[in-house]
Amino acid sequence: MQADPTTESSIVWRPDAAMVQQANLTRFMQAQGVDSFEALNDRANQDPEEFHDALIRFLDYRFERPYARVLDLDQGRPFARWCVGGVTNVVTNCLDRWRTSARYDQAALVWEGEDSTVTTWTFADLDHETCRLAWGLRKLGIGRGDVVGMYLPNLPHAAAAMLAVAKIGAIVLPMFSGFGAEAIAQRLKDGRAVAVITVDGSLRRGKAVGAKTVVDHALVQCPNVRHVVVLRHLAAPHDWVYGRDHWWDELASDVPVDVADVATEPMAADAPFLLMFTSGTSGKPKGVVHSHCGFPIKTALDLSICMDLKAGDRFLWMSDMGWLVGPMLVFGGLLVGATVVLAEGAPNYPQPDRLWRLVERHRVTYLGVAPTIARLSMSLPDATLADRDLSSLRVMISTGEPWTLEAWRWTFERIGKGRVPLLNFSGGTEMGGILTGTVIHPLKPCAFAGPVPGTGADVVDANSGESVPVGVTGELVMRTPTIGLTRGLWFDRARYLDSYWSRLPDLWVHGDFASRDADGMWYVHGRSDDTLKIAGKRTGPAEIEALLMATGLLEDAVTIGVPDPIKGTAVVCLCVARPETDRETAVKTLSSAVTAGLGGAFKPADVVFVPDLPRTRNMKLMRRVVRTAWLGEEAGDLSTLVNPEAVQAIRDARPATTS
Repeated sequence: MQADPTTESSIVWRPDAAMVQQANLTRFMQAQGVDSFEALNDRANQDPEEFHDALIRFLDYRFERPYARVLDLDQGRPFARWCVGGVTNVVTNCLDRWRTSARYDQAALVWEGEDSTVTTWTFADLDHETCRLAWGLRKLGIGRGDVVGMYLPNLPHAAAAMLAVAKIGAIVLPMFSGFGAEAIAQRLKDGRAVAVITVDGSLRRGKAVGAKTVVDHALVQCPNVRHVVVLRHLAAPHDWVYGRDHWWDELASDVPVDVADVATEPMAADAPFLLMFTSGTSGKPKGVVHSHCGFPIKTALDLSICMDLKAGDRFLWMSDMGWLVGPMLVFGGLLVGATVVLAEGAPNYPQPDRLWRLVERHRVTYLGVAPTIARLSMSLPDATLADRDLSSLRVMISTGEPWTLEAWRWTFERIGKGRVPLLNFSGGTEMGGILTGTVIHPLKPCAFAGPVPGTGADVVDANSGESVPVGVTGELVMRTPTIGLTRGLWFDRARYLDSYWSRLPDLWVHGDFASRDADGMWYVHGRSDDTLKIAGKRTGPAEIEALLMATGLLEDAVTIGVPDPIKGTAVVCLCVARPETDRETAVKTLSSAVTAGLGGAFKPADVVFVPDLPRTRNMKLMRRVVRTAWLGEEAGDLSTLVNPEAVQAIRDARPATTS
């Protein structure tokens, strides 16, 4: 593959001695008797059972009955079993554990609405609300193993709902709060849900949006759903089915005064509590299954040990409770005793710099940010950011898609002032992180420090499965099952094996291209199935997009490959221009930038301006949707998009010859 212009070899930040000494990762390595991150990974790869046992003890993850065996591979790596014989509950570890500590009366959640209203819940408040709802759900006959759908925006009650469902031994099925009825119905049917928790209405970009009405339409197709619990938040018109529908506050009105009287259900450690449906552009969404011992322990490894989330940090990561980031915030943040900062709505509304206002107002110390958010923020006037006090930031983390060099540098320099580490984190809904940055390693732009210990991450040849040398791009794989790995796909064992384990023997193939450099740092180059092969030369779309963004003419860009009778594949660049950009002259400049960077073979066949690009609620670009729209093909499932109108705009922008 071509050299990647999104990376550079220079180190731009080094941790000082105090940061290294105080890092959670340093303490963990000292507890394991190793003196380097590489040695920690080696130990985890050589003896994953001993490593994970040590991890559980270090995190003080609590069991009602201890496990007899950490790891059981009798059914093979794809179906590894963890903490066999153990009994626990994720809520025991995220809420109940704080009842006898000083942390119990300190802030667990801080929420800000679109109208700037702020609500703060202590751990005690959150525990009380969780217990009230758990009590009410049990009254409805909901309990162990039942699947409960959750269709809620970013409200404090969304955290309580997830915790309450897990507390009674049921399985929470979070759904994107922007889904329409058809997408909700499909997930409830596939998940075999018996109940749904929703809200009457909420604000979205200043407009009142009724969630209960959408659920009502979906449930016409879902006869197995027996109960709907409705949170009163923002009055919106909706129907009411007596016997099926219940107001949250009324259902939970007679809970015992002492929350300790509402028992947390003891569950087999490997029993599921979280069912996350991932969505692609074709085929049915895949049901990813996470357990009481797997997801929280792996999330704490990723966020707290590798990337240094600490008790008392104020943790903001704007996303939706229907994506993995929502449960990561709730279960990962609360497990380590951090304060979770939630915000209703979007990161750029009602003000275009709203994300940075939230950081300032709530003194956020630990910030998750997507590269797309950074690229959009780069168009803000200099004075806007100059007015924001972002000095509270201690760590920034990023995931979702590869960075462009320009956007990474802008975030590191303008937001972090060159002092705050910007840590890359890459993985998936199916297992959490595979690659990570840390606060004890130097930083290169767009790079990762290395694998998350316990994943056995490697870069291999796509055909042989053999490790590739330094500087060579290959497939990112896992050689060992990590404790956070999905327990298969929901009622679809064959699809699980075919999707992840069938390409290379005994290897989890993640679907990303990656490489390592001579300094031991790792890079992700985008999805391997997005690779462009132009006149026999391969490259990733991120390489071309980096060159386009470096011109300073664009707010965002996406590159796709389209059929070409001579080259086999030709490059098409779809761009969102900055307001001041002269589009007529910009086309030549953008095309020349790609040619100068990668050679004449990569000269774009088209450079097209569109008003926006299709994105999920957490602002991740959907390249496959862009390509199908441009080619006039069936786009598949668009239910995850926050701006489906962008798809039609791309179709409208096509030259007549592509129709």
